[in-house]
Amino acid sequence: MRASVTEPKNKLFADAGNDSKSLDEINGSVEVPKNAGFWRTLLSYTGPGVLIAVGYMDPGNWITSISGGAQFKYSLLSVVLISSLIAMLLQAMAARLGIVTGKDLAQLTRERTSKRTGFILWIITELAIMATDIAEIIGSAIALELLFKIPLIVGILITTADVLILLLLMKLGFRKIEAVVATLVAVILLVFSYEVFLSKPEMGPLFAGYVPSAKIVTNKSMLYLALGIVGATIMPHDLYLGSSISQTRAVDRKDHKAVAKALKFSTIDSNIQLTIAFIVNSLLLILGAALFFGTNSSVGRFVDLFNSLSNSHVIGAIASPVLSMLFAIALLSSGQSSTITGTLSGQIIMEGFIHLKMPLWAQRLVTRLLSVSPVLAFAIYYHGNEAKIENLLTFSQVLLSIALPFAIVPLVKFTSDKKLMGEFANRTWMKYTAWTCAVVLVGLNIYLILQTMGL
Repeated sequence: MRASVTEPKNKLFADAGNDSKSLDEINGSVEVPKNAGFWRTLLSYTGPGVLIAVGYMDPGNWITSISGGAQFKYSLLSVVLISSLIAMLLQAMAARLGIVTGKDLAQLTRERTSKRTGFILWIITELAIMATDIAEIIGSAIALELLFKIPLIVGILITTADVLILLLLMKLGFRKIEAVVATLVAVILLVFSYEVFLSKPEMGPLFAGYVPSAKIVTNKSMLYLALGIVGATIMPHDLYLGSSISQTRAVDRKDHKAVAKALKFSTIDSNIQLTIAFIVNSLLLILGAALFFGTNSSVGRFVDLFNSLSNSHVIGAIASPVLSMLFAIALLSSGQSSTITGTLSGQIIMEGFIHLKMPLWAQRLVTRLLSVSPVLAFAIYYHGNEAKIENLLTFSQVLLSIALPFAIVPLVKFTSDKKLMGEFANRTWMKYTAWTCAVVLVGLNIYLILQTMGL
């Protein structure tokens, strides 16, 4: 079994290090200690998981989770839990693919398809990146309006300048990017932990909500929202991103023990950070229950949430404009952290699918302008009406749902291929679990698309 790594039999595995690397400027740029203890080693591998976790708590996920709490209180917490467990499995597989083969999901998919098919897949995946960007743009622009009274149209234009943020961070090193995103995630976690603490949730029913209930399936409205939570949680671009940034750690792929060690600690890092994302999504749902369950208040817009947090009748006498400001800060943090990971994903997909290497600023500017254009057009047409603009979030989720199968199916197929992965191929239980999850997720997303289109 050892020979599958030290003396690879398949050409792809043998040539992995000779071809162009994924995110070449940061690939293998972070050194890891060879004989350090558990905690020091884990610290050296901690970082990529943070960037991955951001995709599971971006502005596009907020409304779904909060709506779940507003309509059904704690009942859909079990769906948040199941979605998070599926995410952990898929992201561990994405990291496994990158570390073992030295190539990311986009590169491998392109290599194993025709030129025409690869181009079509690239277009689909680029649309998914744009869809993710749309949610980030809307979230960031609304946060700027809530915090600084900046008109929405101006806020949308400001978001195009965030290309400068990543360009600066790239010059400082990948660990700096990880640190900045980790700080933004910490802000989100602390803000919602504090606000949920003030809401004084009922702990018994809350924990009971993590136990799956048959009524989720029998209640049509609850089922639809549950499918929305699952369908919006697994982001296709995150799988491409995970397969690439797992390679930022310097690992000798000819050393069996080094590869096994990298897989172990990368998986631990990913699971820890996705657990934090799970907590954040749970807090959002719990906050939605505290703000809106049993009331006639409207729900579904960021402005509604902002206004409700300053209403003393919603979260007791402690509620104040400070809570609203904290919410807006968390929203801005979410939008900006998602922007950073979206930029990296865009570069991975462009280089992997069509082998087009552009300067990062040019690639980011093109992608961002394509994403900003429909949002800006809507904003101008509807005179900055937030409700109308936020309707684009629904459209963006449809695009993500369409792109999802084209990321999950190849990922499961590649990581289960013993010729490609050697001894590090998925174990039997993992393979069948992953295929089951893939089929279920694809089915759920098809259902969501049809429902959204009114079919």
